[in-house]
Amino acid sequence: MRIRHGKLASKACSLALCAAALLGQTMTTTANEISPGIYRTPDSRFENLPGYSFQPNYAEIDGYRVHFVDEGPADADPVLMLHGEPSWSFLYRKMIPPVVAAGHRVIAPDLIGFGKSDKPAAISTHTYLFHVQAMTQLIEELDLRNITLVVQDWGSLIGLRVAAENPDRFARIVLGNGGLPTGEGSVGPGFQAWLEQATRMQQVGDMPIGRIVGGAHGEAVVAAYDAPFPEPVYKAGPLAMPLLVPISPEDPAAAANKAAWDVFREWRKPFLTAFSDQDPITKGGDVIFQRLVPGAAGQKHTIIEGGGHFLQEDRGEAFAEVVIEFIADNPLP
Repeated sequence: MRIRHGKLASKACSLALCAAALLGQTMTTTANEISPGIYRTPDSRFENLPGYSFQPNYAEIDGYRVHFVDEGPADADPVLMLHGEPSWSFLYRKMIPPVVAAGHRVIAPDLIGFGKSDKPAAISTHTYLFHVQAMTQLIEELDLRNITLVVQDWGSLIGLRVAAENPDRFARIVLGNGGLPTGEGSVGPGFQAWLEQATRMQQVGDMPIGRIVGGAHGEAVVAAYDAPFPEPVYKAGPLAMPLLVPISPEDPAAAANKAAWDVFREWRKPFLTAFSDQDPITKGGDVIFQRLVPGAAGQKHTIIEGGGHFLQEDRGEAFAEVVIEFIADNPLP
């Protein structure tokens, strides 16, 4: 693997809005296929994004170029921020500066298929295990230790697995609007509605990503979330992941997630939940972790007001302050 450091320059929308936005999208560029079935978004798509002027860094993992933000002192313990779907590291732009200003190193990767990372076009490439292994390899190659993990949405499904399977590298965990499903029990109505919508989008082969993540925040933010995906062929990752959430015990990831839960039932390192108050998809999921994870006992669990599912977008500054306080309240031994 090669690591290169460069110096180059919401609330979720309603189902009706997303469905309407899906229709009539136009193609304005020619797909940039760097090798058979792998696409790379042109750098020009990322110019002048609001609030996102971080230096790009790249690692090569199994033939894919993976992008990550790496800000703050190189010798500081890392705060690893993992986005979900269909977002990318742009989601953390409001959180990175204040956490860095507090003296921490922040690393925010783009999952393969998202952001500035390469994008395999085959839906079948995007398995749960594929993304867990890719993020594990990135952490190993950067040799990250004493990690404070900050996760949301699919960032939690991936990040919590990575932490459970590599516990010696992690010091603290902050979970916002996410979970670690094992396929047991029933899904809530919010997720069921999203799953049905995502199924239709995968069948059509397209998704209005900017509207889903940033629709409540203006056209410039919508365009920034759309930037990595100039054409539908770039969108296999976002289209694949909703249908990879384990919703039955027979799911391919169910056994591995159950094993991860066995780890978390014994996890005594600091564990904080910071959910928002207006997320219909994960509402109430924080209580499960507070009850079952020993390291969650006595922590200042919080509900961040005024935030929807993408609380980093809606209330990023407030979420950053929660992370900063949590680290300060839980120094390393």
